[in-house]
Order: sequence, then structure tokens, then C-alpha cells
Amino acid sequence: MKNFFQKLFGSEEKKVVTVVSGLPRSGTSMMMKMLEAGGIPPVTDNLREADTDNPKGYYEFERVKQMDKGDVEWVVDAEGKVVKVISQLLKYLPEGYEYRIIFMRRNMDEILASQQKMLLNRGEDPHKASDDEISALFEKHLQSVMSWIRVQPNVQALYVHYRDMLDNPEPHVEQIRRFLGDHLDAKPMVEVVDPNLYRNRQEKLQVN
Repeated sequence: MKNFFQKLFGSEEKKVVTVVSGLPRSGTSMMMKMLEAGGIPPVTDNLREADTDNPKGYYEFERVKQMDKGDVEWVVDAEGKVVKVISQLLKYLPEGYEYRIIFMRRNMDEILASQQKMLLNRGEDPHKASDDEISALFEKHLQSVMSWIRVQPNVQALYVHYRDMLDNPEPHVEQIRRFLGDHLDAKPMVEVVDPNLYRNRQEKLQVN
């Protein structure tokens, strides 16, 4: 009978998908692991294995990278789960869902240093573009993404700073629980935070 009335009048239940996003090397994999520990199942295919750059795993789902080509059918299976979406692809999330985005922020100098180290580990040239050029592109992109988020009626975002999480995780975990739901288990989320992985620490700068 419940299903009959839902079909007749439409269900009032929101189809909620949790998303972790941010610039490369901003702590998105750590946040995915935290949310998994807290009780939200991750959407991942485990194709990209852990390495020296991300020793605790990347938590990626390859089909996410095809959203700009129209591959969004998988989102129906992401309801009630968490998926990592690179910030450039957020605008391709399909309509018909409520999105709760945990958006990771990090000092730009740290992002650039971490990215250069990762490129070196892969045998790639980290100096194809100057730090100033990359930083300017990233900052412009961030402003564009945050402007997009502000005007989406079905999107809410919580901005979490990577360094703040590592320095004092408890209050930020509580903030995440209030944002996503008190059903999350705070203790294992806090235990995921590993300051030993903070390998590109810079002097803390003010970020938006």
C-alpha cells in the first residue's frame, strides 16, 4: 500500500548521495576513509591500489571520470553511500538527488608540493607549468566551483580544512556528524586521522 501511494503522489523521501570533493592532494582519500569508518559505505571499484603517495588507498570509482560523457546511471546505486568526485566533475552530477558534499580545502603550497612529489614518484615532469600558473588556475577553478555550489537547490556543502582536521579532528568530526547525520560513529572517524601522513606541511595560510 505504501508503494502504491508513493507512485500515485510521489515519494517525499529524499534520495541523498554523499560526495567527497576537492582539489587533487587535498585530503579527499582521508575523508573517504573517515566516512567509511563512521558508517557510510563507499562507492569504489578498488582498481587504483594504494601506493607511497596514498598508502591508505585512493577510494576511487572509475565511472565517475565518465560523467562528463553522460555516464551517470551508477548514481542510483550511490544513494546512502559516499563517492569521491573530482571538483571539475561536480557540475555533471545528475538531477533528481540531494547531494551533501564534503569539500576538502588545503593550503595551496602544500597541494603543489604534494602533487610535485607524486609526479616525481610516477616518473613524470613536475615542472611542465610553473607553481604560479598552476596556483592561479586552481584558485580560479575553486571560485568557479564554489559559486556553482551556492546556486544549486539540491546541493549542500561543508568545507573542511585538511590541516585543521589533522591538528584537532574531534570538533571537525562533530561538525561532519551534524552535517551528514548523528548516526555516524565519531570515534573510529577520529582514529583514521593520521598526522604522520602530513608530509608536505607549510606555514599555515588563510584560505577561504
